[in-house]
Amino acid sequence: MYAIIMAGGMGTRLKERTGAMPKGFVPVAGVPVVEQSVRKLFAAGIEEIIIGTGHCADWYERLAARYAGITLAHNPHYARTGSMETLACCASAVKRSGSGGVILLESDIIYDAHGLTALRNDPHENAVLASGATHGGDEVYLEQDGAGFLTGCSKDPGALTRIAGELTGISRVSKATLDAMVACARDSANPALDYETVLARVSASGPRRVFVRVIARYLWQEIDDESHLARAEALAPAIAESESLLKIRREVLLNPGPATTTDSVKYAQVVPDICPREKEFGAVMAWITAELSRMAGGDRENGGEIETVLFGGSGTAADEVMISSCVPDTGKLLVIDNGAYGARMAKIAEVYRLNFEVFRSSGFLPLDTEAVKAKLLEGRFTHLAVVYHETTTGLLNPVPELGRLCREHGITTIVDGVSAFAAIPIDMDRDGIDFMASTSNKNIQGMPGAAFVFCRSAALKAVKDYPMRNYYLNLWDQYRHFKNTMQTRFTPPVQTLYALRQAIMEAKRETVAGRYARYSACWDVLVRAVKELGLEMLVPEAAQSKLITAVIEPSNPAYDFEVFHDTARARGFTIYPGKLAGANTFRIANIGDIQVPEMERFTRVLAAYITGLAHA
Repeated sequence: MYAIIMAGGMGTRLKERTGAMPKGFVPVAGVPVVEQSVRKLFAAGIEEIIIGTGHCADWYERLAARYAGITLAHNPHYARTGSMETLACCASAVKRSGSGGVILLESDIIYDAHGLTALRNDPHENAVLASGATHGGDEVYLEQDGAGFLTGCSKDPGALTRIAGELTGISRVSKATLDAMVACARDSANPALDYETVLARVSASGPRRVFVRVIARYLWQEIDDESHLARAEALAPAIAESESLLKIRREVLLNPGPATTTDSVKYAQVVPDICPREKEFGAVMAWITAELSRMAGGDRENGGEIETVLFGGSGTAADEVMISSCVPDTGKLLVIDNGAYGARMAKIAEVYRLNFEVFRSSGFLPLDTEAVKAKLLEGRFTHLAVVYHETTTGLLNPVPELGRLCREHGITTIVDGVSAFAAIPIDMDRDGIDFMASTSNKNIQGMPGAAFVFCRSAALKAVKDYPMRNYYLNLWDQYRHFKNTMQTRFTPPVQTLYALRQAIMEAKRETVAGRYARYSACWDVLVRAVKELGLEMLVPEAAQSKLITAVIEPSNPAYDFEVFHDTARARGFTIYPGKLAGANTFRIANIGDIQVPEMERFTRVLAAYITGLAHA
């Protein structure tokens, strides 16, 4: 999905402000209006925003450097052309568009984000958003026919016969309609055409009709002069209040998954009902698998060959896919057990009666890598199964080191990357990982319900003749069926996958490195508080992942985890008990959409409870 922001104008009526900057950077409520649009568009599920620049284009270059997903298209003739020329410069950057079409916006408007929702849900191929009377001055009126389709526009209401409302500067068109607009403008001898004039001509003259979607009391304001700017500042609180009505109560999950999600990820699930066998939804799944593969090191442009295979289920389902599908009857598997999730992989191997052994290690001390290497080579193992990040305690295992050794000796690696992927930088080719499992509800910050297995292409092809031990969770059958049909074999979790799509876009914008930096900053806050309170961590600090921290429970007999949990929950924080046998701990995770100020607030809750034990 694309959006185009037309931002080539010079803003001459605001010349005291726009002599050295574009009009879109005039702030309202402290934030440039074009940046407000960028944030709202990304939250609405737009994958790429194309900004048509002109006057002071370097301002937009700096904006694009801060927001991944922005493409710039410069109009070199901006000083003597209209908005249609800027739109035409942007149109060539739209390579494709799905059923959502292309959102068109002017750069100098503030607006209620609910208008984007209304346009996206409108059933017509093309729609232009109109409001009731604003009495703002310089209005553009829209004319419609008896069926509600656009037939004309003018600043002179007397020139129109059936006025639907005022142009808000927000529209949605198909790529075919966008192309028709460009062709229409090229046929005109007038370089100063405004895009709305061309939109009306295309709608009135051919099959690309544009519906006028009217919201009579819509909150919006164009900013052309100082009076408009004053009106915008006065309107901004009402827009903020309207948008806040749909904000979801904030619960900060400090449990190790499902993780806290953004409202935009939650709302991405609210889509028109769709049969998952439609090509449109197949395209959504194909996009998801391609983007996930890139995140795991599968950038084909740089030689990466990673396939992502989707399943409905949890991270354990993905682990079971790998264990049951990737070890032949002639194979011999070594499972590293240094926590609950390594033990779970061993249990799966036992259920399938594989030829396997378990290498047991401390759940809180670093893995003895040399001992594992020796065991692998002495035992003539063909496969190794290991958890990248042991969610039980926050212990990080040396998977890249083990993976490189396995690659040297022809040993296939099976990695539970459930709580490592999208936080720890991973390149499966570089790190010698053949198969890796993850899920939608951890660091990718989506909703629960989707599991995926990453496969190096050569390793995946090798399993096609292995025995089919599980029907639903068979890796090769699921992969082959999707490649042939763009569908999963069984009903996928539709809403969860729409949310995953939004979560992937948000992860790409933050970047894995940026996300880990935020997680680490939250961990720093937590660890500082733990030390100040005299508490101890189970895993040595140097061996921790900075994603999950197991804290040893205080010895004070007044301590009660359930009371602590309920105290934190009442203040909007969910915490989790320890899971390692023989160790009395509680776990604090800092994965998900958690911000440093929230971790600081939690540490004050922690401090109040722990210090209060002395008076209990």
